[in-house]
Amino acid sequence: MKILMVNKFLYPRGGSESYMLSLGDCLAKMGHQVEYFGMYDEKNTVGNSAKQYTCNMDFHSTGLGRFLYPFRILYSPEAKRKIGEVLDRFQPDVVHMNNINFQLTPSIIYAVKQRGIPLVQTVHDYQMVCPNHLLYNFRKNEPCERCLGGSHIGCIKNRCIHGSLVKSILGFIEAKLYRSLKTYKKVDLFICPSHFLEQKLQSAHSFYQGKTYTIHNFINKKQFTKTTAVTEPYIVFVGRLSREKGVEYLAQTAGLLPQYTFLVAGNGPDEELLSGISNIKRLGFLTGEKLTEVMGNAKLLLLPSVCYENCPLSILEAHSMGVPVVTMNYGGMAELVENGITGTLAEDATPRGIADAIRKTLEDEVYYNKLKKSCETIQNSIYSVEDYCNILLEKYQSIMAGGEPNGGCNR
Repeated sequence: MKILMVNKFLYPRGGSESYMLSLGDCLAKMGHQVEYFGMYDEKNTVGNSAKQYTCNMDFHSTGLGRFLYPFRILYSPEAKRKIGEVLDRFQPDVVHMNNINFQLTPSIIYAVKQRGIPLVQTVHDYQMVCPNHLLYNFRKNEPCERCLGGSHIGCIKNRCIHGSLVKSILGFIEAKLYRSLKTYKKVDLFICPSHFLEQKLQSAHSFYQGKTYTIHNFINKKQFTKTTAVTEPYIVFVGRLSREKGVEYLAQTAGLLPQYTFLVAGNGPDEELLSGISNIKRLGFLTGEKLTEVMGNAKLLLLPSVCYENCPLSILEAHSMGVPVVTMNYGGMAELVENGITGTLAEDATPRGIADAIRKTLEDEVYYNKLKKSCETIQNSIYSVEDYCNILLEKYQSIMAGGEPNGGCNR
């Protein structure tokens, strides 16, 4: 099978890039032909035989070209033309899109469907229904669902995109444009990493009905395996240190629980909020064996995100190592943690509610051991990239054969 992977960045940069590159590598090892289309960058690690990429767009540049960005991020004739050249040369059986907005734009959807090629998109965030991609109000530091009805005017009122009026207006225009054009209706299948996100799509527009399928994310199961517990127990937080990820809640929770040590792996714009708290130890950004060691030896993983997380890898990684999780009772977080079985969901989305959930988890030894044992029993049910690709190939083949794209059992 020939598969064209599409993403605006073609080098390891974030979650969607790691996802796409892992899938492409695995599919290639399975014997399939995989090529890639996206934006040109010297850091690119993958490409296509037509050697066609869109020009690099640096939103932090000071050159004259930046004045064209407001037009290019809404609809890119360049991206449509160049992906057309890739499609004509490679002639893929299926195109799999990931993050395309701003640098590539949904213009590429028209190029794919004009050639009658099956089109799949993995929905990595809430971009389809929320201009700032998070369903989150930065000004109020709380989840927000005002755009689900389709008005999107709240994006401008609250300056939802980076606090910028100009960027928020552009986000509003983009959302209104492609909603009115029904561009995404042309996509054959939307892969959703959580049922929560799938439901948000379906509630936002009727054409998503019958075109969505939930598959929880995969992890590197060889890396995240069970480790031996250390003698001095601690609670671990892994992630970006920003308000929407709950860094304020983390700081306040630690203040309420001085008897526990909190190890924090990550960095971000709001990391200074953790300064001066004696029972918080900041480790910086960790990867590889060091990250595995810190997570695997923890008593529990804490994920206090204020925003609606989609399908956090840290939860899957913790569970794969037998580590229970304390998190919020909403979004994809509540979907991955079965309350009282593989972790504890905070009854109240407040520092005090989180602290109560931690006490409940750690101060009842029978309850804690039950959680840990349950985590160990579900290790085999967590997807590896090979498991994930096998499911994905079934979906590709179903669409190519003209069958129901969402047939079968979601997981």
